[in-house]
Amino acid sequence: MPRLLPLLLLLAALVSAQAPQRPNEPSAAQAPQHANVPAAAQPSAHFDAQAATDAWLASLPPAFRARSDAYFEGTYWLMLWDFLAGVAVCLALLQTRLSARMRDAAERVTRSGFLRTVLYWAQFTLVMALITFPLTVYESFFREHQYGLSNQTFGPWFRDQAVGLAVNLVLGGLAVAALFAVVRRLPRTWHIWGTVVAIAILAFAVAITPVFIVPLFNTPKLLADSPIRTEILSLAHANAIPAHNVYQVDASRQSNRVSANVSGLAGTERITLNDNLLRRCSPEAVLAVMGHEMGHYVMHHVEMIMLFFAVVYAAMFGVLRWSLDASLKRWGVRWGIRGVGDVAVLPLAIVIITTLSFLFTPLGNTFTRTQEYEADLYGLNAARQPDGEAEVDLLLGEYRKLDPGPLEEFVFFDHPSGRTRIYAAMRWKSENLCLFEKDLPCAIAPR
Repeated sequence: MPRLLPLLLLLAALVSAQAPQRPNEPSAAQAPQHANVPAAAQPSAHFDAQAATDAWLASLPPAFRARSDAYFEGTYWLMLWDFLAGVAVCLALLQTRLSARMRDAAERVTRSGFLRTVLYWAQFTLVMALITFPLTVYESFFREHQYGLSNQTFGPWFRDQAVGLAVNLVLGGLAVAALFAVVRRLPRTWHIWGTVVAIAILAFAVAITPVFIVPLFNTPKLLADSPIRTEILSLAHANAIPAHNVYQVDASRQSNRVSANVSGLAGTERITLNDNLLRRCSPEAVLAVMGHEMGHYVMHHVEMIMLFFAVVYAAMFGVLRWSLDASLKRWGVRWGIRGVGDVAVLPLAIVIITTLSFLFTPLGNTFTRTQEYEADLYGLNAARQPDGEAEVDLLLGEYRKLDPGPLEEFVFFDHPSGRTRIYAAMRWKSENLCLFEKDLPCAIAPR
């Protein structure tokens, strides 16, 4: 630990020496006025969805595609290294009995079981953060700059990491303390009630994120009165969404990535777009993205995610109980762990849950990818902007591989690939050509 102190002092100096980066506010004049549609994707009597998709993908230079592929394929290995690093640190805490010593230290401070768990969590989180810090720096700072995806200097980046760590210390500590309270009070059925508590914690996190967590990293503000705001609200009202405001965040302080999201629960729901979307995309693309996000809202995807995780958590907690009992029977004395209700067992629990989550990745990705595809289809029918959808899909291709193989997409993609999404948009366009040329056939009446 003493060897880390000079590094921490150096990092603190860097933070204080560098002011947060604040790019200029995006203006409408910077954004494309219209989607730049390739010739093969123009409406015509001979329109072909596959040829149009190929034309959109071919509009990107080969060097762009190569860099995007390299970046995204690199994340496959990072998923493995992150998993192995986390497991290795947790096993080291058990084998060296450092986990037991951290528990003992917490017990010397207070008699409250709840506060002991919180104090243990603080020690555990700091140790994990310090040991894995080199990997974190490479993964989310140096590598992001290597691929031209970050706007931050080290100081502002480190500030965001510190804020995230603080949030984890507070909210994570309360969550872990609540779960261990269930384990201690309900030793026979804790895996059942633990699932209930875990879902309640997830719902709470979803509800507070847009109001209390997002402002810690970015500044949300109401989108200024403008033609695009009027069109977004009109689109919302046409789809029975009681929206009166549109929010934007200054994501450009971190990167140039375009994105939007629907977040919140039980009255805190917000549809939010980032400033990069306004700065880099045509109005057609902005409306396509907003239609997609409204699809999540209308189709109750947030609630469906809660139900999905209720099933997943129930299965994982059942496996966790069996695994903990078997492991402690064999190694509990060696590790200095008194039982399943002993907070020193947390590294073992994390190894088990992390392993289950790692193996579950393809199925979890398939669930979210399916929801994203459904939202794409909803957005196409709501916003009627297939070319805008294709435009933004190419921008997402800056950090998502555009044309993976089927198995690759199944295992690693939590969103449909760029080719899948663009083809869906061009297929929709092929059935509704009269929206773009009045003399061409149409499946739906033009507005």
